[in-house]
Amino acid sequence: MLLHALPKSRHDAVQRALREVFGKCVPADPTLLSGGVSGALIIRFQVQGRPYVLRVEPERIAIEDRSRGFACMAAAARQGVAPRIYHADAAVGVAIMDFVSSRPLSDHPGGEAGLVRELGALVAALQCGREFPRRADYPAAIESLLCSLSTSPFMQPGELQPCADGLALIRSGLSWDSASLVASHNDPNPRNILFDGARVWLVDWELGFQNDPLVDLAILTHELAATPDLETILLNAALGVPPSRRVRARLHVVRVLARLFYGCIVLDSLRGAERLATSEANVPFTPTTFRRAVREGRLASGAPETAYAFARMSIAAFIDGVCAPEFRDCLSRGQ
Repeated sequence: MLLHALPKSRHDAVQRALREVFGKCVPADPTLLSGGVSGALIIRFQVQGRPYVLRVEPERIAIEDRSRGFACMAAAARQGVAPRIYHADAAVGVAIMDFVSSRPLSDHPGGEAGLVRELGALVAALQCGREFPRRADYPAAIESLLCSLSTSPFMQPGELQPCADGLALIRSGLSWDSASLVASHNDPNPRNILFDGARVWLVDWELGFQNDPLVDLAILTHELAATPDLETILLNAALGVPPSRRVRARLHVVRVLARLFYGCIVLDSLRGAERLATSEANVPFTPTTFRRAVREGRLASGAPETAYAFARMSIAAFIDGVCAPEFRDCLSRGQ
């Protein structure tokens, strides 16, 4: 039954993985779970009453990207940051791991402050690891994505030029020390954070690689630590000391930069899709109004139209951030 949710081309690889982990035990009660932008198939199933997760990567994902993501996932599991891994074969894009029965993040007994404090400590634990692979530095990776989107059917000619200008400004003004890079999830949004009632976990590692120590923290301030007080709690927990003015300034710049990364990576995921004409997807959203539209059902979670709206919102937020009066001051102080 579990194989029914999978393309036939993946059946043999999945069957081999199941036999390797469970022998002759038969998986039961498969349930297809919603995936993220990557398009991975994620299936919950049980073996002898215990729940597990099967993750099957899309065949369109390049082997080098699958290898990097699986290496990060396995390293994070060894560090106790991600659920335990039983099987991970990047060559065929199949992984089996523990299932985490998640509760809403709002159920955290410490409230917003307690959740943010625990997330800061989780980021600190992740950054202690040294097993994550490297790739081009964050600004260079974003520049490469931005260049590849120059012919995107979702953007008008020249529409991305303000992004290129803003990125060039950041690259010329923000130091990037390759010796200081750490293990980084690079997408710790609330959908990739699970709370099991006792602790939090990070999942979905396809964007993982070594990065600046502030990238994961900056992304957490997009939604979960979005006030000055929560930001302070997050930074104190992650750094172990009160943040300096330089750290706060650099965090501000990296937070803006992460918006462009999200916009580019989501637009890139829509390659091959037809231009979306849904009027709601073309509304000029802010981060706040976008989240409200999803909450109210005007944008369906996981739909291509929602991804398109999110990408445009992220790009607009980047441009607004670069143009904000305080940005250049933060850029100069964040060196």
